[in-house]
Amino acid sequence: MSTGPVDIATTTTAHRRPDVVRARLLGPLELHAGGADRAPTTPKLLQLLAMLLIRPGKTVHVDSLVHELWNDTPPRSVRRTLHTYVHHLRRHLDPDGDGGLLVTSPPGYRLDVDPAVVDVSEFGELLCLGRDLLAEGDDAAAAHAFRTALDLWSGPPLANIHCGPTLAAYTVYLLEHRRNARDLWIEAEIRSGRHREMLGVLRSLATANPLDETLHAQLIRALGLSGRRSDALASYQWLRARLDEELGVEPCAELRELHRELLSEGHPIR
Repeated sequence: MSTGPVDIATTTTAHRRPDVVRARLLGPLELHAGGADRAPTTPKLLQLLAMLLIRPGKTVHVDSLVHELWNDTPPRSVRRTLHTYVHHLRRHLDPDGDGGLLVTSPPGYRLDVDPAVVDVSEFGELLCLGRDLLAEGDDAAAAHAFRTALDLWSGPPLANIHCGPTLAAYTVYLLEHRRNARDLWIEAEIRSGRHREMLGVLRSLATANPLDETLHAQLIRALGLSGRRSDALASYQWLRARLDEELGVEPCAELRELHRELLSEGHPIR
């Protein structure tokens, strides 16, 4: 069990040190350096910058950059064209020519920044913190950590990027982690006794995601814990009919167990 309140601001790396460079990928790509917005507006330069930011401080191979920017149809002079893009991006990032953010690092290029300056790193730290707190039974603190992680998002990841194969796969990866954080946040809130307060959120999410069994299970649990067993049973029957109609499947084992508990008079919902 946690021995005291958790200070999120001092737990995550991003808040421990005042970096002059800050980058955001959890929404439209943003890059601020020295107090100025350094993200280019040219699509290919933005795409190149995104490739470097998903591996901050590490060399990204030229072949990986070519594959992302042109997939299977690279221009004839692809290396020269890529070199030109790198040159323009370097000038955009360091207009005075003295910053050295974009480094040539054979066999590719590297954005010379600490991973902690990218919001994805902060999100990951908060997610790990929330899981640890949940495992310790500090449900309220875990919920706060997960909520803080979710608040870092301002929209779909890399929303202003025309993604090639690598960045498209990366956005799927990020969205899966966001979904995991959302589910864990709801779980922590329910465990901490805030099931009634979560009903509005859960109804909205379940309506927007009609086949998401995890969300529906959380809604049904929250309704049962709130003494609304008839509503919980109705939600289960609605989902069961929808799953049968659209996918030809029965609800998952967790939902079926919740249904049995609801039908058992006096049996508490966990």
